[in-house]
Amino acid sequence: MKILFFGDIVGKTGRHAVRQVLPGLKKKHKPDLVIANGENAAHGIGLTVKTARELFDAGVDFLTGGNHMFDKQEQIAEVFAAYPEKVIRPANFEGNYPGSGFVRLAVGEVSVLVINLNAQVFMERQFDGLISSPFKKLDEILQSGPKSDIILVDFHSEATSEKRGLGFYADGRASAVWGTHTHVQTNDAQILPGGTAYISDVGMCGSAQSILGVDKELVLRRFLSADKVSLEVEESAEAEIGYIVLEVDEKTGKAISIKSSLECSKVSM
Repeated sequence: MKILFFGDIVGKTGRHAVRQVLPGLKKKHKPDLVIANGENAAHGIGLTVKTARELFDAGVDFLTGGNHMFDKQEQIAEVFAAYPEKVIRPANFEGNYPGSGFVRLAVGEVSVLVINLNAQVFMERQFDGLISSPFKKLDEILQSGPKSDIILVDFHSEATSEKRGLGFYADGRASAVWGTHTHVQTNDAQILPGGTAYISDVGMCGSAQSILGVDKELVLRRFLSADKVSLEVEESAEAEIGYIVLEVDEKTGKAISIKSSLECSKVSM
């Protein structure tokens, strides 16, 4: 089975970039499943029914989330209601939150378990709620329900050490663990000793002339000034597109290959 995963989709530029490049990537790689992280899809903060629908119409099959998933609280419940089997949020957000943290999908004759987890290190102030241990939550999910042929984990994390730790913790039990959140693709795509595909961060889909998808001048002003500067997503016609292509043995659940790509493309806005 082949899986195509896009890193954090940031705003209109990211959405339009995915819509533009996905047909060609499908023709080239012939993925059985296309997944993307959509927590920044609605102008960099959160996800709405409109932006989710736009990505599904573009050819994305499934969306994961992260610490910004509930930034648009008045709309995210509608997203989960509209797409209960197509959108998940981090499973280790403890509290009365809508949505699920994992979903079992039937892709042809293959059972695929997709899990979304959020880190704890450096993330305590980035989410207004309790984040429990992603390691223990992973164990809990893997020990529940029927066995799946392929297990995929999107780990939304700030610290490379925590991402790396979860990769080794899941090695041999998950087919793939990929990192999201930092918006900068890392050059460490590999298959771990137990057969789990791993990369610390897939990168983002957003403005190439930005800092993590945000207007670079505003970010620099914040770095250089003691004043609190409001940040805005950079929406430009030059996009950066980070993604990975995974191949997994359906019988063993072990990864066969993982390839990371970072492309730049002009997009129609």
